[in-house]
Parts: sequence; structure tokens; C-alpha cells
Amino acid sequence: MDDEVRTAAEDEGMLDSLTVGRRIRQLRTDRGLTLEDLGAALGRAASQVSVIENGKRELKLGELQKLARTLQVSVDELLSPEPPSKRAALEIALERAQRGPLYASLGLPPLPVRKSLSDDAIQTILGLHDELQRLHRERAATPEEARRANTQLRRQMRQRNNYFAELEARAKELLSAVGHEGGPLSQRVASDLASHLGFSLHYVPDLPSSTRSVTDLAHGRIYLPVNQGAGSDPRSTLLQALASHVLGVSEPKDYADFLRQRVETNYLAAALMVPEHSAVEFLRAAKEKRELSVEDLRDAFAVSYETAAHRFTNLATEHLGIPVHFLKVHESGTLSKAYENDSVAFPTDALGAVEGQLVCRYWSARRVFDVDDRFSPYHQYTDKPSGTYWCTSRIQSTSRGDFSVSVGTPFAHVKWFRGRDTANRSASTCPDEGCCRRPPADLAARWEHASLPSARLNSSLLAAMPVGIYPGVDSTEVFEFLEAHSPD
Repeated sequence: MDDEVRTAAEDEGMLDSLTVGRRIRQLRTDRGLTLEDLGAALGRAASQVSVIENGKRELKLGELQKLARTLQVSVDELLSPEPPSKRAALEIALERAQRGPLYASLGLPPLPVRKSLSDDAIQTILGLHDELQRLHRERAATPEEARRANTQLRRQMRQRNNYFAELEARAKELLSAVGHEGGPLSQRVASDLASHLGFSLHYVPDLPSSTRSVTDLAHGRIYLPVNQGAGSDPRSTLLQALASHVLGVSEPKDYADFLRQRVETNYLAAALMVPEHSAVEFLRAAKEKRELSVEDLRDAFAVSYETAAHRFTNLATEHLGIPVHFLKVHESGTLSKAYENDSVAFPTDALGAVEGQLVCRYWSARRVFDVDDRFSPYHQYTDKPSGTYWCTSRIQSTSRGDFSVSVGTPFAHVKWFRGRDTANRSASTCPDEGCCRRPPADLAARWEHASLPSARLNSSLLAAMPVGIYPGVDSTEVFEFLEAHSPD
């Protein structure tokens, strides 16, 4: 913090010195004085006056008063923060840019600010510098910016119980337009939805590797891969492409906008695959029987377990009055996705971000990896600092490794769920380090000073926000693909 304050103060001082220096130069030339004339009046050499006018030396109060008297202005006028002219403003901005760390890092020689350097040239240089600074700031600050944005987004989702009424209404409208009356969404109806929105579907073997689908808005085409990856749902890929079009997804303004677009697109696609009215009827009937199950929701609508778990969190609190939490955890123990409105305490960093944090090894999201039976769901009660929670977890395999997907609820609401009779029980005091992060004393005594592990760095923790019109996508590759497949 001290460094930040000091830097800000130095920048402010630089601005004052430059502005005051340019104002002195303007007043001197307006009065027809040379550097020698002003220097003689001040008892200074002309070179010293030049240093002052170039903003390279701060003036003491006595010097400012003497200058003000010589130039026949008040000290307040001399210290005015406004540049004396448009040209002076450009010169000040250029000087400041050259004195900054970014310009210094480029290894370029200083550019003298002479009268022969036109206003247009200065503006061009400043434009290039601003763009470099933007890119530098984006790459350097994005990990923190992204985590802050994600934390804020989770807070907003919690406030609305992870339920987006406007997106549910949009999904209902779209499904009604193609005559879907409820229940699972078939691939044929998904194709009908694409036709309704003016798109034809084209399955190709050469889809750009950085994309899941490509939409050609000019010709009303959606390109999809011939071969879907293991465990992927072809409807999901198509519906996400359609959802992006329906929601008018465009180049995000910042990371928060980028995350919001992804959440809304995924939500609308899921609401199309698991329609609200049908799903709520199904869940209410299951609640009456005290047989709520994410697996049953998955099977009833023929979707992935993760989609069913997400959809359950969308609807459970809003329509069933059940507070819930959701976790997706990598086999390494790191948290990939999370949502809660039941006050369960996720591990967080100092910014409140949960992504990339280690989940307690005693939670069901971690314990499920130790269970041999991956066909059946794993249920567990866990005593946590904020209360006792029941969770149901299941493993799903992906190209990035195995992940556990878990849905949980406080003990008071477990009576509605199948699996509540489980004997699996654990206790967690995390974030207390004595819970699971500190190794047993006997092992630590033996190995603490006799081992040297090499960490596998999670590159995503250091990655900046992907840049481009659609972040994370190789635009050149996509445009070349479209050009090759265009019907023109």
C-alpha cells in the first residue's frame, strides 16, 4: 500500500511540474521574453529556466512567488491544473508517457518534443502508447480482475437464488414457437429451433480447434463437429450457439461482461434442455415422495449429470424452497466451479474468489474420489463450522481429468432427498489449517526437511483473459474456416 501511495504521489507531482513548466513557457513567450530574459529576472541561468519549463524540477514556494511577480500573474494562476493550451496538453501527455515505466521498458530513445513535431504525430504516438498500456494492464491485471469479477458474479447469483426469470421466459417462448410441449428436448426439436431462428446446420470435420461451434451470421449457418467428444451432448453445443445468438452476445467490454455472457448463455441452453415447467412438476412430485435426486432429473431429461445439477440449483430454491450449494472439483482437489445460497463456507482467497482453491479433503467432493463404485451416487453428511450439510456427489471424466460434481443442502432440508439414510459421515474444521492442510506430526517430523517436491503449476491461475472479439478463440483460424465453407 505504501508503494501504491508513493507512486500515486509521484505521478501527481510529475503532473504539477509539467503543467506548471508549460504554463511558465506559455506566459514567457506571450510576453516576448527569452529564456535569458527570464533567467536574468530570476537570477538563474537560461539552462535552469529550461529545466523548469520542461517540468524536470519542482519549484519551491519562494521561487513560484518570484516567477508569478515576474510574469505578472497570481500564484494560483501559475498553479492551475489545466494545461495552458491544447498543444501544451499534448506535450504534457507525451512527456508523462515517456517518463513512465512502460516506455522505459520498450528500450526506445527519448523523443524530443520540438515545434516540428506536429499535433497529429503526438496524438498518434499517444494512441499507440495507450493501446500498449491497455494490453499490458490487461495481461498483468486480468487474473486479479477476473477473480474479483467472478466473486461479484457469484454474489449476484446468490441474491437471485441462481434463478433468472427472464431467461426462463425466453426459453419458454422459444420452445413454444417450435411446438415443444414439455419433457426432454430431442435432437430433432433442437434442430427445429435452429430452423425457426433462421439457421441451417452443417456438421464438418475441420472445425477450428479453439471452438465448439461457429455461427455464420451472414449466411445463416451453424457449423458443428462431426464427432463430439466423449461424454459431450450434441444438443448442448447447438443450443449454446443458438443461445449466444438469441442473447445478442458481442465483444465483451471487460472480464465481468465476459463472465456474465457465459453464465447467461449456459443458463438459457440448459433451460431449453430442461424446461422449467416440466422440471418443476417433476421435482415437486419427487419432493412430495421425499425422493429428490439429481440422478432422476438427469435421466428424466436425458442430460449430463452436471447439467442436471446446475438445473437443480436454478429451480430448487425458487420453486421448492430448498437452499443448496454446488461444487465442481478437479481430482487434484482444486475448486473449478461453485455456487451456494445455504451459507456453506467455501475456501476462498483474500479477494473472496473460490476458483483454484483447495477443497477440504473430508468433504464429499473429495471423498468420492476414494470410492471404487462410480456407478452409484455417493452421499455424505459433513459437520462443518457453519453447520451440518448433506451432499450427493458423482465423478465425471473429461479430457482434462476427473471431476466430482456435488449438490448439497443443510441438514434441516435433507429429509426431502433420496440418500438421506447414508451412514457416511465426516467432520471438517476448514479453513482451520489443523483440519487437513497440516500433515500428521509424525510424517512431518520424518519428511519435512528430507523432501523436495516439484509442483505442477496450474497455468490457468496465471493466465490472462483471452483477448479478441470472442475471448479464447483464434479469430484468424475461424475466419479462414468460414471463408473455406462459405456458400458464396
